[in-house]
Amino acid sequence: MSHRSRWLAGACASTVAVGLLVTGGALSPPPRAGAESGAGSSAESGAGSEVAVGAYLHYGSPGVERMGELSRWLGGAELRAGHTYLPGDTWANIEGAPESLRSWARWRAARADRLFVLNVPMLEGNEAGVGDQRVAELLRSGARGAYDHHFRRLAGRLVGLGVPDTVIVLGWEMNGFNYTHRCRPDPESWKRYWRRVVAAMRSVKGQRLRFDFAPNRGGDAIAWTRCYPGDDVVDIIGMDSYDQEPGATFDEQVTQPYGLQQQVDFAKAHGKRISYPEWGLFRRGDNPEYMRRMLGWIARHQPLYHSITDYCPHGVWQCGQNPRSAQVFRDLLSAGPGRGGPARPGAAVRGQDRGSGPVPGWGPAFAVAPRAGLSAGGAGPRGGGGVHP
Repeated sequence: MSHRSRWLAGACASTVAVGLLVTGGALSPPPRAGAESGAGSSAESGAGSEVAVGAYLHYGSPGVERMGELSRWLGGAELRAGHTYLPGDTWANIEGAPESLRSWARWRAARADRLFVLNVPMLEGNEAGVGDQRVAELLRSGARGAYDHHFRRLAGRLVGLGVPDTVIVLGWEMNGFNYTHRCRPDPESWKRYWRRVVAAMRSVKGQRLRFDFAPNRGGDAIAWTRCYPGDDVVDIIGMDSYDQEPGATFDEQVTQPYGLQQQVDFAKAHGKRISYPEWGLFRRGDNPEYMRRMLGWIARHQPLYHSITDYCPHGVWQCGQNPRSAQVFRDLLSAGPGRGGPARPGAAVRGQDRGSGPVPGWGPAFAVAPRAGLSAGGAGPRGGGGVHP
């Protein structure tokens, strides 16, 4: 999914049991009938492992403020994963220029068990509609080290801000069609470029960065396994997955080629944790069954973190068009029954927060109506600079 106009908006187990997702408890709901009931344990699952719950709420400082508001809506449940994006319009922004990083760094420093998750584009002009031939040329330049200095600067900035342990979701949804940092035009150069970026960032003194390889669910433009750059430069196997094709049902989203089960199996084979940096509702509208099944899958497989995309049409808190799914999300992730008062999806969207339009330099605003060029596993127009509220 592009960074587009992002703004806030029991079948699996009892509220208390699934609520342990928030606190990192070992309990998980019993498997439902269907594909996930036959899924094997993955490398990242097991008693005592912790799942950091998060949501994408806003790319800048308002996102930090809304973390507390969403937590209160969830009855005081702790949100340990703070998730945002760097713009992909210019190299200066990819180097970490946005002032809002300071706010996220303060949020991260407030608790030792928090995770700061940062999506980082690999090329500037990431939503500029660059053609395959030019993308291949840029990837080859990156593989030769032409852009190493930009990523060293970013790593240095993160260390200087006191977030040296940031989870970097680098070149996300690389198996799609439209991001300039996409893999398909030259997979071998893409992999070499990823390795150069990781080496450059790891060369910075004091960093403890972790790198998350996060394709779209499904085959999309290229099999994401063809883009995998190697175990020594990947720490987490992520996946962006929304309620849409490919996969007419949740079971099909699990079992399809390059789907949720293959992600779990691939991560186990490579000794990696999994994650879900982006997930949520989409083509099928308010779908409480999807919400139950996805949260059940997360509870079973214990990713390092997951982050719902919480703006319309994907979200549950400030998106009033998904009230039934919002109730499921709240019931299953709340810190306790009756702790937060009545669910009021969309209640926190006020004035300019909703539909505030594009931020300069971030590309066209995301529209709820389908557009051409949508990737299969992600949601929203394919690109990489992105628009945020």
